[in-house]
Amino acid sequence: MSSDYLEVRGLSVDFGGFKAVRDVDLTLFQGDLRFLIGPNGAGKTTIIDAITGLVPSTGSIQKSGVELVGKKVHQIARLGVGRTFQTASVFEELTVLQNLDIAAGAGRSVRTMLRRRPAEVPAAIEEALETTGLAHLRDKPAGVLAHGQKQWLEIGMLLVQNASVLLLDEPVAGMSGEEREQTGNLLRRIGGERTVVVVEHDMEFMRSFATSVTVLARGQVLAEGTVEEVQANPKVQEVYLGTMEGDALEDGADAANTSQNQGA
Repeated sequence: MSSDYLEVRGLSVDFGGFKAVRDVDLTLFQGDLRFLIGPNGAGKTTIIDAITGLVPSTGSIQKSGVELVGKKVHQIARLGVGRTFQTASVFEELTVLQNLDIAAGAGRSVRTMLRRRPAEVPAAIEEALETTGLAHLRDKPAGVLAHGQKQWLEIGMLLVQNASVLLLDEPVAGMSGEEREQTGNLLRRIGGERTVVVVEHDMEFMRSFATSVTVLARGQVLAEGTVEEVQANPKVQEVYLGTMEGDALEDGADAANTSQNQGA
């Protein structure tokens, strides 16, 4: 077992008697690029809300053996669990560099934050600028960035906080095809040394970049495995039947079968 992992056991979330998530088990290891997919209302975002402490939950969520259930949001963040939202949360009036500097100082005391910062940019911030492809935009206000670039900046803000588990909520929503491709490659770059969980509706993006997939329906895990395994799963096909995602799943399964037949 990798030294860095996230283990979810019996996770349930109840909203006034409505079970949004029920008895979910997930095991995520370092290097895994896990996609959570499922119809609207399946519980995908609620699960990452629970992991990050934004909604109360029951069950167990352990990061490398440390229990997260019951901890406050900032405590979970300091343990290396970070997340993004569907709309990027950046300081638009500040530069890219300033956004990263503020994120890097999230764990510093007020006294330390008030001290004059050295002119030299810390190595962790320089690395995040290079990794996200935003180095040439370091002095630009975040508000002028393209939609995709704001998402990359938010990911960079998690990197400078040393987040080892990244939970990304629909990171490519509203992006162009080129931005989706760049985002997928970014996730691959950062995923080798981290656990990355992606909530996503874009099935083409999922097929291109996921190393493993968990399919949710009505707050429960319906299926889990590789892209090919979940696409071929009859229960998954039934849940997606008649939806755009279902068509995408069937198209992907047909393509996979054709490829296998040609290789036979």
